Amino acid sequence: MIKIVFFDSKEYDIASFLKVMDKNTFECKFLEAKLTLDTVDLAKENDVVCVFVNDTVDDKVIDKLYEYGIKLIALRCAGYNNVDVRYAFRKIHVVHVPAYSPYAVAEHAMALLLTSIRRIHKAYNRTRDFNFSLTGLAGFDLYGKTVGVIGTGKIGRVFIDICKGFGMNVIAYDKFPIADANIEYVTLDELFRKSDIISLHCPLTPDTKHMINNNAINKMKKGVVIINTSRGALIDTEALLEGIKDRIIGAACLDVYEEEADIFFEDKSGHIMDDDTLSRLLSMPNVIVTSHQAFLTNEALDNIASTTLSNIKSYFDNDGMCDNELCYHCGNIESCKKNRKQRCF
Repeated sequence: MIKIVFFDSKEYDIASFLKVMDKNTFECKFLEAKLTLDTVDLAKENDVVCVFVNDTVDDKVIDKLYEYGIKLIALRCAGYNNVDVRYAFRKIHVVHVPAYSPYAVAEHAMALLLTSIRRIHKAYNRTRDFNFSLTGLAGFDLYGKTVGVIGTGKIGRVFIDICKGFGMNVIAYDKFPIADANIEYVTLDELFRKSDIISLHCPLTPDTKHMINNNAINKMKKGVVIINTSRGALIDTEALLEGIKDRIIGAACLDVYEEEADIFFEDKSGHIMDDDTLSRLLSMPNVIVTSHQAFLTNEALDNIASTTLSNIKSYFDNDGMCDNELCYHCGNIESCKKNRKQRCF
């Protein structure tokens, strides 16, 4: 029996995992608490810890998990910026879910964009009060506009296909361009200068942290729309606010926020918001914020649960081998693992 402890568990996590779980193979404990140095003791007497985007798996936590005999850290998400993967080398193996539903995230990005530029959220609130005035609701056509896509992985490519369906001109930037992908790649500076809309679909790394900063914003078109469904820290939030106040950024559509860890996924409606930066963002009439829900479709939840459990079973059934294990050296998600025929350690 493989013992798994799930941190930062929500009702939808529990339901999706219980639906596909073989109770003869797995024994599971679901915890509401996030994994931190203060809560790591709750992992004792388990084989696997299963974590999500806002759990903290740094060097101190990894040392404790290693001390407690944890064999595997299973991420139930694609991103892994909250895990010190390099430090885990020779201590604990780390696996992730590389693709649960690129359609879910890409479609949410487009939903945010359409909601923003067609003022759907404002119209909804008005008509609920029987106000059917159209004043202030004028938007703009997507057809013929230039969208700059930063990151052309699975999600980025699905978003590109959606944009092409709207008749948009697509340009893209990726540190590792895909050959023969029928994508027009440009430099990052050119993307900033030419794009009417910019959508972020890249992982958070030391190189990409705050890639949208004051310098980048000053290169952008006046009225540019910025979409972020990836990781909050890709954007310097203070720079974003300045760009909005300076009327450079026409709208921001955010499903993530760089200081979201203690806020998103929780009901804060009965509390005073201590985060002044987020409060300022939410006060802006041209900013839409959703609470990291781009992944949240039934299909994605099913895929996350199935792949996570498959990763865990593969590790224990195949002498520590799993196709979705992260690389502990180069930090790449998949590329360096394709020819690996033996376990890393």
